[in-house]
Amino acid sequence: MRLDKYLSSVTRLSRSQAQKAIRAGRVMVDGETEKSTSRSVVPETQVVLDGNETGQPGPRYFMLHKPQGYVCSTGDPQHPTALDLLDEVITGDLHFAGRLDIDATGLVLITSDGQWSHRIVAPGRKCRKCYRVTLADPLTVSDAVKLRQGVLLRNESQPTQLAMLEILAERICLLTITEGRYHQVKRMFAAVGNRVIGLHRVSIGNLELDENLVPGAYRRLSPQEIEVVTR
Repeated sequence: MRLDKYLSSVTRLSRSQAQKAIRAGRVMVDGETEKSTSRSVVPETQVVLDGNETGQPGPRYFMLHKPQGYVCSTGDPQHPTALDLLDEVITGDLHFAGRLDIDATGLVLITSDGQWSHRIVAPGRKCRKCYRVTLADPLTVSDAVKLRQGVLLRNESQPTQLAMLEILAERICLLTITEGRYHQVKRMFAAVGNRVIGLHRVSIGNLELDENLVPGAYRRLSPQEIEVVTR
């Protein structure tokens, strides 16, 4: 990460204020005065501002528009991870508050706050997740009724919980679930003889994906969004 962006992320300085502080010689990097705003910073770098050592800020919360081809994992030897899309100081505290398959797109939440992410993913919290689903075959009314009431997934003994389903077009629907079983959305439609060919997460809890975020883009959550997602 660039030094100016790092400073703005761990202090109350704006990006422009951080740049001015660096150029004024107020910043030391690894014991030496640094006046280049583009100096590269890694987690191990010691950065001092006005004689005070900076460190990682409090809990961090991000909204990412995940594109296809990325896994929601902190490390994968075969595929790029969605963490690679963040221009942030990446340390071991960042993790995913709910995952998406490699071929799925849409809203992904990334945080360093374990208690907050637990409130999202814990089964007992029943946090809603809404998906726009594109199907290989038309969705019949009878299949829609089954999906709403709960279907028995392969190799499981308990049917899925009640779901909300809105048919948008012959092969497109919105599905809202409160569980997080393995590949659940794909398996639910497989249980009624259909196949998911496109999966896009629209919202988590009361938080919707920012329509201004293009695939691969992200931003920090506002304090209000941090609160509203787990309500």
